[in-house]
Amino acid sequence: MPNEAAAGLLKHYLEQRQVAGQTHVGLRPGVMEKLGGPGKQSAPPMRAPAPPRASEAASPQAAAMFRETLSAPPPTAQPAARAAAPAAAPLPSATPSLIEVPGGSKAEKLSALAQMAEQSPEARALGTLRETMVFAVGSAEAEIMFVGEAPGAEEERQGEPFVGPAGQKLTGIIKAMGLDRSEVYISNICKFRPAMENQGWSNRPPTPVEMRTCLPYIFTEIDIIQPKILVALGKTAAEGLGLSGPVSKLRGQFYQVQGLPTMVTFHPSYILREEKLADGGRQAKRQVWEDMLQVMEKVGLPITEKQRNFFKK
Repeated sequence: MPNEAAAGLLKHYLEQRQVAGQTHVGLRPGVMEKLGGPGKQSAPPMRAPAPPRASEAASPQAAAMFRETLSAPPPTAQPAARAAAPAAAPLPSATPSLIEVPGGSKAEKLSALAQMAEQSPEARALGTLRETMVFAVGSAEAEIMFVGEAPGAEEERQGEPFVGPAGQKLTGIIKAMGLDRSEVYISNICKFRPAMENQGWSNRPPTPVEMRTCLPYIFTEIDIIQPKILVALGKTAAEGLGLSGPVSKLRGQFYQVQGLPTMVTFHPSYILREEKLADGGRQAKRQVWEDMLQVMEKVGLPITEKQRNFFKK
């Protein structure tokens, strides 16, 4: 049985907290009755709450009961109001306006579009993107178009998308599909490397505002090339194309972007991270490969039994 004096003291203290309007201490149902005991009268209210004296609060029974009352969440407690962080403007759900590009052939139009992107007044006016524009690489007649998020340090240095460690992984995936980099088209949602303070080789994903300034270019690229399949590499690329959600939920099925079948899969950098795990990233590799098998089937590429069994245990 709890010490009656300590229990009475604790009940009295809690009652005074309620009188003072300090009701943020949550009590389990029946705690006050338990503290008072059958037939016991509550101590008369005081004008101000008084905490228990140190010697009394030190009672093991009282301390345990006090911890019990504090550990119980208030039944109807409301979280304290916090200043709301400014929300980033969402990406547009509709297809951005396409850019009118001069030229006759696809290659000529892409070249003209690259020159426009280089001078992009909207992107350069932000002041959050670096100077070097990295456009795209590959065939204007490609049946498969890969879309990433933004160039990194190595891409900025070479002026070509996906040439760093993640790009080398993507090149390996393309080769495993029986294709060469020159046979596909590789681009990014954002055409400039997002800037950071003391950046060095560090990179960050583009913000929705930064992506929005470049969306007309990537959507115009898609309109010019008209590939059979789009492949969004990672969450940021998927969001830029209007597909929201975690990649783990989006992958494995086709969506429609500008009327084209679109597959979402993990970014090659995700595979690089997973390779450091105990299984060497086998599960991640298999998931990406299953997505690529669907892409190959949709395009009509031949698939060998060996290819179907890649990364199977």
